[in-house]
Amino acid sequence: MQIKEYLKTKQPLLYQTFLNALKNNELSHAYLIVGETGTPLKETALYLAKSLLCDNPNPLACENCITCMRVENNQYADLIVEDAEEGQIKREDIDRIISTFSKTAVENKGKVIYIIHLIETLLPTSINALLKFLEEPGKDTYAILTTQNESRVLPTIVSRSQKLVLRLTPREDVIKECANLNLPSDDVELLSYFYNDANKIKDVISDEEYATTKECLNAYVSNINNKKDLLYIAESQVIKNITTKQQARVFLDMLTSVLEDVIRKKNGEKIFLTSYDKIINELAMAMPHVESSLLELITLRRKIDSNVSIPSIFEHLSIYLTKE
Repeated sequence: MQIKEYLKTKQPLLYQTFLNALKNNELSHAYLIVGETGTPLKETALYLAKSLLCDNPNPLACENCITCMRVENNQYADLIVEDAEEGQIKREDIDRIISTFSKTAVENKGKVIYIIHLIETLLPTSINALLKFLEEPGKDTYAILTTQNESRVLPTIVSRSQKLVLRLTPREDVIKECANLNLPSDDVELLSYFYNDANKIKDVISDEEYATTKECLNAYVSNINNKKDLLYIAESQVIKNITTKQQARVFLDMLTSVLEDVIRKKNGEKIFLTSYDKIINELAMAMPHVESSLLELITLRRKIDSNVSIPSIFEHLSIYLTKE
């Protein structure tokens, strides 16, 4: 994904805001990047970090210098990235940031940066530890925070940060861009729910983990109307193959996309997943409680960030979907 070109063409306000800040040396010590599911939050955060550290800025990151490459590969000593998609961010992770950045910078740039991706998932103890650090940042200390749900971010964090908003490109436009790249329509329809850029979707399609997740989804939605078969698929295929929190999020979000289309079909509206039209038609006719199932699915999706086990989430969901 060419993040600079993406920001320049599709997020001009964010791009120009940060460009002006660098040109005029008016950087904030904390940025909060806000975007819905599908927007490249983490990629944007990393690009802003590169722009602060780049050897050859113009004035944004060149992405080709040694420092930009080290940031990309998480090898820059004065940058810490905490990613909630890879696992729960704990109090000790925040303490590590505070301890590391309370000392003198290691690199010759003299700037220290920490990125916290999906800050809304932090536990209260972690947030409280971070707040004091945000209130009294060091001279060359920068925080880049991201969120998919600003309403779940403490107002005190929002007030201490400069907000940068990633606007969603209409899903129909993303699908058209993917068609111009001759990407498989079924993959495009699924992935356009998550990713707001055709080039990113192209990259993900070739990912083996995505292929496994999609295979599990296809087996699962094909058996929602059969309780015995669905419980078997959940145990023998989904639970067996969907093992990480990120995989579970993707699976549940894909399933959310299917159920949203089932509701659209029931309401006589246009659906996005035309490749799943037969299954969606069957579910629209035979699934009596699709609206409440969607709400339950969204609730369970939020529990992934807690200590609820992934198998128990899938077991509960499968029983709920097949209830009379």
